[in-house]
Amino acid sequence: MPRTGSTSTAAGPTLAVVAREAGVSVPTASKVVNGRDDVAPETRRRVTEALDRLGYVRRPRFDARPPRLVDLVMHSLEDSASGAVLHGAERAAHDAGLEIVVSTAPVRARAERPERGWLDRIVPRGSAGILFHLAGPSEPQYAWLEHHRIPFVLIDPVHEPPPGAVSVGGANWQGGVTATEHLLSLGHERIAVVAGHRSTMAVTARIAGYRSALAAAGVRHRPEYVRQAGSGEDAARCRMRELLDLPEPPTAVFVCSDRMVPGVYEALSETGLRVPDDMSVVGFDDLPEARWLTPAVTTVRQPLSEMAATALHLLLRMMDGNRPESTRTELSTRLVERASTAGPAPGCP
Repeated sequence: MPRTGSTSTAAGPTLAVVAREAGVSVPTASKVVNGRDDVAPETRRRVTEALDRLGYVRRPRFDARPPRLVDLVMHSLEDSASGAVLHGAERAAHDAGLEIVVSTAPVRARAERPERGWLDRIVPRGSAGILFHLAGPSEPQYAWLEHHRIPFVLIDPVHEPPPGAVSVGGANWQGGVTATEHLLSLGHERIAVVAGHRSTMAVTARIAGYRSALAAAGVRHRPEYVRQAGSGEDAARCRMRELLDLPEPPTAVFVCSDRMVPGVYEALSETGLRVPDDMSVVGFDDLPEARWLTPAVTTVRQPLSEMAATALHLLLRMMDGNRPESTRTELSTRLVERASTAGPAPGCP
């Protein structure tokens, strides 16, 4: 029963009555009713007890809008890099009150660009924006997105984005410098590179950083020490065997992706060489695989989860009609030292 002097309607007490009973303002009582979390625990307790004591009926809100929807389009959900991106994007979306739809874009055989079919599903489901973590849309697909006025952000794009496209990536050039400087500091001068496809932005920047570090240290760059082809373990194994067959093989190797390191390790094992006693190895990305190998891989950490979260925040601003000041955002990389690097073997010239 309400206290003497309080008022109510035939349908039950009003929110104003509840607020007066609990000794709070009507907006504060409304926050508790609507499940807001910006209310002190003691205040929430008083309001909740007043609601129960007075028999206040919480009515469903028919004017509530569903959360905005964002698409995260990825090339795959099977590798650890995709898992890190998904984790970062999902966490940031939750904090921003957004819902994420995750999908993969199939890639045609012998092509690096995804097919268009998945784009046709975006407009009907009302997506307010798109995050891409894949090779990147084709020019017609970019035009399609512009035509439908759907904002998008590229996470770690493989190819150079078109003018005006917003992207987030790691500091690949600086990462290449850091990896090479680490090997130089250990006393290596015969430092090779095993890298992926020549046309990718990240590989080009990492090799450029490697060359810059050699030049700064006064070490001669040897073109035969740079091997590029594919990005898998088999390709890396073949490239490493080619380096070992040189008249003057390297004493250290910078591998431009942790995914390729197992292939490098395999080639060294086949020839009876040990890491790091006979060959030092530095990777890039700091994927879980880098810790699982024996010995664990010294690598350059690329903050994939943070890159995805940053991309989501930029996309949210674009969804609100605000363009970022810069179309390219780079997050810093850092060296993670483990057991795969040491000085050159004794007696090595």
